[in-house]
Amino acid sequence: MKKGEIYTGTVEKMDFPNKGILHIGEEKVVVKNALPGQTVEIAISRQRKGRCEGRLLKVVTPAAYENTEGACPHRADCGGCTYQTVPYEEQLKIKEQQVRALLDPVLPAGYNFEGIKGSPLTKAYRNKMEFSFGDEFKDGPMTLGMHKRGSFYDIVTVDQCVLVHPDCCKILRATLDYFTEHGAVFYKKMAHVGYLRHLLVRRGVKTGEILVDLVTSTQTEGTWKSDKNEEVLLEGWKEKLLGLDLEGSFAGILHTENDSLADVVQNDRTVILYGQDFFMEELLGLKFKITPFSFFQTNSLGAEVLYETAREYIGETDGRKVFDLYSGTGTIAQILAPAAEHVTGVEIIEEAVEAAKVNAAQNGLTNCDFIAGDVLKVLDTLEERPDLIVLDPPRDGIHPKALPKIIDHYGCEKMIYISCKPTSLARDLVVLQAKGYEVTRVCCVDMFPGTTQVETVALLTKKGDFGKKKRDFQVEMEVPISPDMHQEYKEQKPTYENIKKYIMEKHGVNVHTAYIAEVKRDCELDMRPNYNVSKKEAPEIKSCTPEKREYIMEALRYYKLVV
Repeated sequence: MKKGEIYTGTVEKMDFPNKGILHIGEEKVVVKNALPGQTVEIAISRQRKGRCEGRLLKVVTPAAYENTEGACPHRADCGGCTYQTVPYEEQLKIKEQQVRALLDPVLPAGYNFEGIKGSPLTKAYRNKMEFSFGDEFKDGPMTLGMHKRGSFYDIVTVDQCVLVHPDCCKILRATLDYFTEHGAVFYKKMAHVGYLRHLLVRRGVKTGEILVDLVTSTQTEGTWKSDKNEEVLLEGWKEKLLGLDLEGSFAGILHTENDSLADVVQNDRTVILYGQDFFMEELLGLKFKITPFSFFQTNSLGAEVLYETAREYIGETDGRKVFDLYSGTGTIAQILAPAAEHVTGVEIIEEAVEAAKVNAAQNGLTNCDFIAGDVLKVLDTLEERPDLIVLDPPRDGIHPKALPKIIDHYGCEKMIYISCKPTSLARDLVVLQAKGYEVTRVCCVDMFPGTTQVETVALLTKKGDFGKKKRDFQVEMEVPISPDMHQEYKEQKPTYENIKKYIMEKHGVNVHTAYIAEVKRDCELDMRPNYNVSKKEAPEIKSCTPEKREYIMEALRYYKLVV
């Protein structure tokens, strides 16, 4: 097999999150976004010993279980969903199999896997969407929606998206039509010129209240054709929204200014055009204040299933001290607080911590503390010892230095691990088991129907006298991680090497690390020290070309460093 060659084959299975597996002769090939049972045409994009990757060209024959009835009309172009043609029960089977395939090699035979719990809603379940302004093709008409699959620039207008309530689609379409009518120009990421950037829409599932936020630059000169000033222009947009026939009602209509060079939704200044800048959402009997930039689960009803599962696994909390590490806006902490003696939440994002404090006060909870900081560092400052720990880390899992510290320093009899990425969970479970914990219960919760993502909840209990006091532990067991898993951990990191490799494989272009560093600085991303600084007094530094800048931005988006 050689790069560029085209083959046809049938997908045998799908590994997490979206890796279709097929064989061409004796060669195993990985193809993203190909479903089990599909016959597909692929082009070889990467060939190395023991690992071959292909790019999906087209589906020759759908899988027998696929059904296009009721599927999203944007599914062929939008990069948001993979399982739109897959019946929901089949989606659950695929996700359960994927998680089992990751956990079975690292857990003892016969461990207690309790299946997968579905979402109460399979469509119109998302309570938040961030739409981008752009064009579907270079110099084409303005669009508003989601990025086209595999593209950093092309935007697909998703005004019939099935993951959001129809109210959100109506708001999207009305906004696009209004600003198109007035000849407004969208913000061009490379040139950093233009006005319209993003549209944020949030809708409470329980209340039907809607919060809309238009994100623009401050470039108002020559960025729309009508002779209206910005105030009049935005007033007209507000009135158009208020005139829509919606099932819900507007809590607020906002305008946010963002002049960041990075393609991220950032709040430099927000003006309320109508109503207020928040609404209240209810979760398991507790109320939470939702602002445009609040950190909150995007599937409210699914979140209730997830947190009810976690609460069941935790069991009795009367008179017990709880640590909620990676606490976000403190949802889990507040659900546990009524029965616990005290709950301490730790979260690195300060805005989330402030929101947690506000929500706790709103719910009359006085036994919750929330600390802003890195879990790795905060643990050194906490003198209180918890009776149980809740772990709900970001997608990359727990920091490799933080996990041993959590285990050795506290040695809790019980821990709950909530994971949004089962590959990270599988890796961390190896360490936890080696340190004397056993996994007594595991289940999955589908928070994102139609997509490849899934949540996993694991209950860990201490074996014997492990962890009763701080001590040096001896590893009792070695649990293997497959070479494929090791490879995935390595490749998912946004290192300079991987960014360069991504661009070379996709575009056949080599980019210098200095160019990557330049673009990262322009995007206001955190930078590590440069240990390869030229020793010349006045070294010649060439600026990155527009073409290579475009490729680097695409790679940064792929690794989720920018939106």
